[in-house]
Amino acid sequence: MHEILTYAWFGLICLMLAFYVITDGFDLGVGILSLFSREETERDQMFLSIGHVWDANETWLVVLGGALFGAFPLAYATLMEQLYVPVMVLIASLIMRGGAIEFRHAATTSRRGWDLVFGIGSLSAAGCQGVILGEVITGLAPGLVPAGFAAISAVGVIAGYALLGSTYLIKKAHGELVTASRRHALISLLLSFGAAAVLTAGTMLYSDIGHGRWMQPGVFPLLLALALLAAFAGAYVVYALHIGSERGPFRGAIGLFLASFAGLGVSLFPDLVPGKLSLAQAASDSATMAFMLCGIAVVFPVMIGYNLYQYHVFRGRVQLEH
Repeated sequence: MHEILTYAWFGLICLMLAFYVITDGFDLGVGILSLFSREETERDQMFLSIGHVWDANETWLVVLGGALFGAFPLAYATLMEQLYVPVMVLIASLIMRGGAIEFRHAATTSRRGWDLVFGIGSLSAAGCQGVILGEVITGLAPGLVPAGFAAISAVGVIAGYALLGSTYLIKKAHGELVTASRRHALISLLLSFGAAAVLTAGTMLYSDIGHGRWMQPGVFPLLLALALLAAFAGAYVVYALHIGSERGPFRGAIGLFLASFAGLGVSLFPDLVPGKLSLAQAASDSATMAFMLCGIAVVFPVMIGYNLYQYHVFRGRVQLEH
């Protein structure tokens, strides 16, 4: 029973993380892309496109932290101790974004200062998440090679979020911003695949733990299938951009993220921190996980339903104020 609960919570946490990465990923990506926009009218469109959904998107991060704390407290303690600096910078960056979004509307003169705060906060938040991901994959190992791995991971996350943000703007924005977003989407896609290729090669060559996990029976064929799905999703993004599709690029980007995220879950299982902490070692007792499961059974459908409802209500392209 304890093993079933442990695996169930690992799956739920992976699902929450996937929801967060996709939903908050595109509005972080919009923030990153705002740094490259010189026209205030274009930045107005960017803010309008995420203004009604960004705060609900970040709710998944709060729930994810609570779930990790309750279901795997040892993993939570280990990660917070070892990753204190990037986690605190991440939180500060998210606060910067929230403040910029709210105070920008009250600006009576130039809004450029708040736009910069929003863009820098988005870039910093994405980079910190990439560093955290790289540190977890390398098992929190010290040294130059793990540091380089984390840096490339940060570049990959930034590029991936920019891909989500640009494809989201393709279906939400107007005019020249749509044209620029198509160009940004292609560049972001190439950077994402480049970072993924470097990280894959680095795992095979320099990570004994990662290489050992991939060579276990049945793991490598599954990862190869997921890699092919990711490649297909990337090709679909290119095709959708080429034919001028409005929604196709965003759907392809989501497919690319889901396939990549599934590969990450397969690579980590049955560990939470490779080589340091397994699921069995980090898990709470059965009573705690069962009690939390009852709570999440109520909260989870409500959160998913609310997210779907808000996207339905605010569907379509943004309406510009004249």
